[in-house]
Amino acid sequence: MKAIAITGSPRKNGNTEILTRHALNAMEEEGLTTELISLAGLDIKPCTACTVCSNEESCPIEDDLFPIYLKMKDADAIILASPVYFGSASGQMKSFMDRAGYIAILNDRAFEGKVGGALVVARRAGKNFTFAQLNYWFQILGFYIPGSTYWNVAFGHKKGEVEQDEEGLKTAYNFGKNIAFLVKKVMA
Repeated sequence: MKAIAITGSPRKNGNTEILTRHALNAMEEEGLTTELISLAGLDIKPCTACTVCSNEESCPIEDDLFPIYLKMKDADAIILASPVYFGSASGQMKSFMDRAGYIAILNDRAFEGKVGGALVVARRAGKNFTFAQLNYWFQILGFYIPGSTYWNVAFGHKKGEVEQDEEGLKTAYNFGKNIAFLVKKVMA
């Protein structure tokens, strides 16, 4: 059983990745194979509404998205993690969600029945909207979304500050445990 997490922060090894690794560590403890994919430094262009993906499971935009999409199809669980940018997910994450979501939904709902959910890191505000924004993506695509001990958000601004948010780290860890539990039930 495999879980992948995709982080939408342009900052490698920053707060979003730190929080995400806590969830992945919890899943590894439960026997899942995990992979973290950072969108930092990757070329993810916005959707052009060309509708090619409605005719075939592909995307004519030449960038780094489609290989990640194929990994998502093979995974049993998917996490999307984003920092808050002006009360919303990062632009790169939003472009990624739009394109991967359209390809999946228009091709036999390719992600339906998988387990997934969101992680969000905020300096201060915007976390609830961003958390909802990411989870709406999971809902419309037919994922099973486990809960945790609180909403899957943590606080941090400067690189590494999220490590001071004990409740946020514990929430991400418990979220990872719940993903592993649900994957084992759903995929058994």
